[in-house]
Amino acid sequence: MAFTVQADAPPLREDAAGALRVGDSRVLLELVIRAFQDGATPETIVQRYSTLKLPEVYAVVAYYLRHQEEVEAYLAGREL
Repeated sequence: MAFTVQADAPPLREDAAGALRVGDSRVLLELVIRAFQDGATPETIVQRYSTLKLPEVYAVVAYYLRHQEEVEAYLAGREL
């Protein structure tokens, strides 16, 4: 049986105000990334924000690690 690799987009969506939210939740991207930067594991983040799903948090963290410059620029813009 052949294995097909599929590329998945990160589970992020932009709301009406231009903020990025994770999955179908109202949890902001910056909350997940800041928690990760503070040392929280994806499992801990899901415990903190019960509307998140563990695969979503792992996907968002993986996206952040691959695209740190872009995500940090977005986060800096959100702090203004």
